[in-house]
Amino acid sequence: MKLKALSDKINIAKGEKKAKLVLKNCQIINVFTNEIIEGDVAIEGDTIVGIGHYDGIEEIDLKGKYLSPGFIDGHVHIESSMVTPSQFAKAIVPRGTTTIIADPHEIANVKGIDGIKYILEDSENLPLDVFIMLPSCVPATPFENSGAKLEANDLKELIHEKRVLGLGELMNYPGVINCDENVLQKIIMADGKKIDGHGPMIEEKDLNAYVVAGISTEHECSTVKEMLNRLRLGMYVLIREGSAAKNLKELIKVVNKDNLRRCIFCTDDKHPEDILIEGHIDYNIRLAIQSGLDPIDAIKMATLNSAECYGLEKIGAIAPGYSADLVVIDNFKEFNILSVFKNGKVVGESLKPQFEVVPSSTKNVSNSVNIKKVTLEDFEIKLKSDNVKVIGVEPHSLVTKKLERKLIVKDGVFTFENKGILKVAVIERHNNTGNIGLGLVEGFGLENGAIASTIAHDSHNIIVIGDNDEDMLKCVEEIERIGGGIAIASNKVVINSLPLTIGGIMSNKSLEVVNDKYKQMLKIAHEMLKVNSEIEPFMTLSFIALPVIPELKITDLGLFNVNEFQFNNISI
Repeated sequence: MKLKALSDKINIAKGEKKAKLVLKNCQIINVFTNEIIEGDVAIEGDTIVGIGHYDGIEEIDLKGKYLSPGFIDGHVHIESSMVTPSQFAKAIVPRGTTTIIADPHEIANVKGIDGIKYILEDSENLPLDVFIMLPSCVPATPFENSGAKLEANDLKELIHEKRVLGLGELMNYPGVINCDENVLQKIIMADGKKIDGHGPMIEEKDLNAYVVAGISTEHECSTVKEMLNRLRLGMYVLIREGSAAKNLKELIKVVNKDNLRRCIFCTDDKHPEDILIEGHIDYNIRLAIQSGLDPIDAIKMATLNSAECYGLEKIGAIAPGYSADLVVIDNFKEFNILSVFKNGKVVGESLKPQFEVVPSSTKNVSNSVNIKKVTLEDFEIKLKSDNVKVIGVEPHSLVTKKLERKLIVKDGVFTFENKGILKVAVIERHNNTGNIGLGLVEGFGLENGAIASTIAHDSHNIIVIGDNDEDMLKCVEEIERIGGGIAIASNKVVINSLPLTIGGIMSNKSLEVVNDKYKQMLKIAHEMLKVNSEIEPFMTLSFIALPVIPELKITDLGLFNVNEFQFNNISI
């Protein structure tokens, strides 16, 4: 800071000179002292310079409305919104989020370092601070083929980037505990920076080992016991309220005045419609208050606590010298977001963005569907017996069951005469290997059609499900044509599709546009194809491919038994 700029700020703080902007008649939420202070907030440039009574060149009268620090999302995968960072900003900033800690795990599984660089580039020059945790598990498992493999030496290139805070969620917790050399090299590579955890099942001495390795946060707690065990070891617990995983109502019971400072909020994965209807971190705060938490404590968890957890200085509070990231709120009951300031400028008003974005080039993250020609014969499932293993879909759960069923088999081949049993295929789409894993699914409920997607956690190969091979093939062909996304076919005709040309998982359209198309396709899936009304078809389909969640999953390498940690034949 130059001498004149510093002296100007000092003189404004003393009241000897007018600030460029003064927010008048505020109810200032003080997260340091847990109190509401009535007064003005003086802002010079991007910085708060004083609290009290001030005159400004420009004045905005808040008329007694509450003024909060800008909200921070402690852990989020932007890709789950299906839009780019710049479009994501347009959706969440007007809802009060001014900083996010993003883990670009999904795009990294498709495009590796180029994917991470794209997230950094597209999040530059936004009225949203986007910090990055480098993905630690690409691929997530060795039981599928992803688009990239990132070792410590690969990540070293970016670890000292200004907006890179450390190493993202270490899902390979057995690798940490068992001292896997490759995993430990990544921890060492982090060079003392923050390391996020992902270890929901770790207990007792294994948890001690996980923490001593340097892992300091956990967002996968779902029970009071898990949360307490981690708080007692000095970890920060990120209380998650996303689209699939909703843990806030259970975990907020643990939060009290003694442990509050180790608790923060995150969304992890949140879909477009949930953001548009519920909100973002403002929803976490609102829900926490409704659950009985003191409003200032709830706001502290979304601001100061998050900033301190990730070592972010001069954000997360309203005080002299802090960034002018501010949120105007009507009251603590409805908790409506009225206006948002980022670095002293209005960037959100009545949930509408007050800024434009310039998208980055997508050259290095497009053209991600690279497959050999798929034929009807590729979907043929040959069986050695009529007793088979079937993936059982459970409503409102990412867990699938390992079912055993006796089927009608003709000439040693699966037939669609088996009512309620669908065929699922995962087609490797990154390296043109020709790998196709085949399996059977019960509980999805689809009739007379097929659905395909390139959103298939975590490697994001093409996954397709259907009750006939012709529609399955139509879906795959449409996915290839649009360069990745979601497709629905029925009676050998493509009914609708959602292009996601960036890595096959994101669109450069607005969140609203993507959401409208997504809702159309949900309606088609449920009404036309009769998908089980108790499941979200596209999300459910995407997690059928994730071989780290029990019991039975499917990858491009075949049917995978998570409990046994090995591949299974379909036939028993």
